[in-house]
Amino acid sequence: LIWGFVILKLHTALLSPIVELNVGGEVYTTTLSTLKKHPGSKLAEMFTGQPKLRTDSVGRFFIDRNGTYFKFILEYLRSNQVPTQCIQDVYKEALFYDIEPLVKQLEDSPQIFGEVVARKQFLARVPNYSENIELMIRIARAEAVASRQSSVTVCVVRTEEDAAKCHDALNSLDMDKKSVVKFGPWKATPSISDLLDCIKMDIEAKGYKISFQPHITEKGFRFKSYVFFYKFLFTWW
Repeated sequence: LIWGFVILKLHTALLSPIVELNVGGEVYTTTLSTLKKHPGSKLAEMFTGQPKLRTDSVGRFFIDRNGTYFKFILEYLRSNQVPTQCIQDVYKEALFYDIEPLVKQLEDSPQIFGEVVARKQFLARVPNYSENIELMIRIARAEAVASRQSSVTVCVVRTEEDAAKCHDALNSLDMDKKSVVKFGPWKATPSISDLLDCIKMDIEAKGYKISFQPHITEKGFRFKSYVFFYKFLFTWW
């Protein structure tokens, strides 16, 4: 009997032009035509044909996404208004719901254009960039036992010539059993300073507190190519 009631309620809800949604705990009321405005989108698909969504305890359709940003998605569907705040987060939601016109318009915004077209295209040309970020974090965490801070030595070389110059220095550090994470070389306009900023930005985005400075020559560091080395400092408390 209860199951039959739920089926009836779902059927009635789909026939009704008014739809109540629970998106991650945030409640929204809109029309079926608004949700299906872009037929090729994942959102439209959710409300086409048989029910493809679960319901909450009072029968509202439930979408397990961050409800805070859904208001911007809904406003776009209602009035074609492209959001001017929370751009990065709304972009992620637009991608999830596969609302192609909104995705394209957001990609033209300075925030998304700068990230997707400029910065990420540069980082894609830096070999093993993402893997090196994860390696830095693993090294820092391994050295954090009973410490307030831990450091990671990074070698950054922009050109093949730079890589050759610091090769002997890397070998020396390896013999001293020091962990060094090597970035580069790359073929793109951004400088070593730009890459260092990207490393700091992406590690901070993961919730870590980090700073960096040029490597200070240590006793026994026999090579002049220490100029390619930087010390990244993780602060834990």
